[in-house]
Amino acid sequence: MFADLLSRPGVEEHVALRSRFGFLALHGGLEQGTAEMAQAAAQASGASLYAVVQPDHLRWHLPAHRISAPDAPTLAAFLDHVDVVVSLHGYLRHDLPSAVLVGGANRVLAAQLGARLRHTLPDFDVVDDLRRIPAELRGVHPHNPVNLSRGGGIQLELPHRVRFAGRDPRRSGRSPAETLVDTLVAFATTTAP
Repeated sequence: MFADLLSRPGVEEHVALRSRFGFLALHGGLEQGTAEMAQAAAQASGASLYAVVQPDHLRWHLPAHRISAPDAPTLAAFLDHVDVVVSLHGYLRHDLPSAVLVGGANRVLAAQLGARLRHTLPDFDVVDDLRRIPAELRGVHPHNPVNLSRGGGIQLELPHRVRFAGRDPRRSGRSPAETLVDTLVAFATTTAP
């Protein structure tokens, strides 16, 4: 099914193999802002990138655990190249309007990133306790690409307010998205996979 999505007109794969730290965005265009933030963080940190970006008219959500690397040689090459992955996703739930959910199978790195995000995004509820993350947003399925690199990974589920909120004059005029990217850059450049 992932191969079918990739074959649709206007669907783009963005791939850059650089460092052994990687950023992943599987639902670009559909979960707006995620591919742009992953690309910005990868570029600024020298990290690797794999992103799929759908055109505006396509709204095809394929759950991450159903995305198969054998269906996409470029995804397979990315996962073979990197040791650790941070995958960016977006969600919109009225019961969690300002929660940044830090899932994924590498719980040690998730806790480290969660601590940094609590410091840099104090207006958001950063949740890295899997028991507090809804099961469908945890990103721990063994077939989820975020968990298929050698060191596993972190799945960030970002609410609308992080992806689209305006600039905050209290924080040097930085938007939450820009602050998140800055945090991811620092994390990627100081975390040895």
